[in-house]
Amino acid sequence: MKFKSIAIALALTVSTPAIADLTFPNLTYRTGAFAVSGIPYADGFADYMTLLNERDGGIGGEKVNYIECETQYKVEKGVECYENTKGEGSLVYQPMSTGITYALIPKATSDGIPILSMGYGRTSAANGKVFSHIFNYPANYWVGASVVVKHMLDENGGNIKGKKLALVHLDAAYGREPIPTLEALAKKHGFELTTIPVAYGAEQKSQWLQIRREKHDYVTMWGWGVMNPSAIQEAANIRFPMDKFIGIWWSGSEGDVLPAGDAANGYKSLALHNTGNDFPIYADLKKHVYDKGLASGAGDQSGTVLYNRGIYSAMLVTEAARQAQKKTGKSKISPADMRDAMEAFSIDEARMTALGLPNFAPSFSVSCENHGGNGIAAIQQWDATAKTWKMVTDFIEADMDVISPLIAADSAAYAAENKIKERCG
Repeated sequence: MKFKSIAIALALTVSTPAIADLTFPNLTYRTGAFAVSGIPYADGFADYMTLLNERDGGIGGEKVNYIECETQYKVEKGVECYENTKGEGSLVYQPMSTGITYALIPKATSDGIPILSMGYGRTSAANGKVFSHIFNYPANYWVGASVVVKHMLDENGGNIKGKKLALVHLDAAYGREPIPTLEALAKKHGFELTTIPVAYGAEQKSQWLQIRREKHDYVTMWGWGVMNPSAIQEAANIRFPMDKFIGIWWSGSEGDVLPAGDAANGYKSLALHNTGNDFPIYADLKKHVYDKGLASGAGDQSGTVLYNRGIYSAMLVTEAARQAQKKTGKSKISPADMRDAMEAFSIDEARMTALGLPNFAPSFSVSCENHGGNGIAAIQQWDATAKTWKMVTDFIEADMDVISPLIAADSAAYAAENKIKERCG
């Protein structure tokens, strides 16, 4: 695979692009405060791209050029990565940061390059009538918030009136995303919501002492990086019941729970997909990537939640490229072709099975109006004895009666502020 790794911290000036046909940049963070979460995702994404080149010769006869650019999860570095790579024929960007996504929405839209913020970013970008180039399928943060509440309802016979829910969240754009939905759901179902922010790198003793003092029935967490294991350890310290502690899908990896040992047993998180390496694609990865010494990074993340998240993310964009080739009848597609294919994107169980990922993730489709997918997520639970995540629910539909008006209102405000006329009419 043609692979260019760009470290913008070195005051990069991009060289002449490599001879490549289909270019996929990935804004990663293998260094910095969130590297523990960024590394496995980046490894899975890169290894999938390598697999396509080594096993298939690329996509539709065109080789893949994969560009990895280090952001350290910092907005200014993410924007610089984008500016330094967009001229290389980049088909789609995945910022891997809500803050970077917010910063790139106007830039990428103006440049005509689509963004896939898979399960993160600006939630109201699900409204394709306003956000023409931004996609956040298969689910968004407001879907996640709703599924947490639906799980609470399922565990309490459909009645959570008077229950207390605490949101422990990173004090950043990402962490604040679920608040509007949780507030609306609290009003609908009669539970009490407390929002508890956590600063970058801060210790959390005071936050968890507050949770113990106020006797919350449930805690949900929008955390990332080292914040997650710290929160789980603090929850264990106050003996908070782990089966009532539910993280977002970015707070549900092995790196989040292993540091707490047996104390993490029973902790739950949302899930966008299944995990583990019991999928046929891993035989192909072994043959074409691992055994050839082509694995990304240290090669030690195979089968983990975030490694599989990287595979899933890479699969979604490369399948969109494949669909763009079919739609246009040409193998060398443009960013505009990619955008059009992403807006008509669909994937089902038969196709995922053909890709070596049976029973891995739900089928979904998007449209001009709906850039967010079908609005579903599942719950997984950590088994500390087996050291594995287990899916404990089917995929659960979010309460779109609450979420859709919130998306409409937020996207309408954005459209008015930026003088955007709605499309898809």
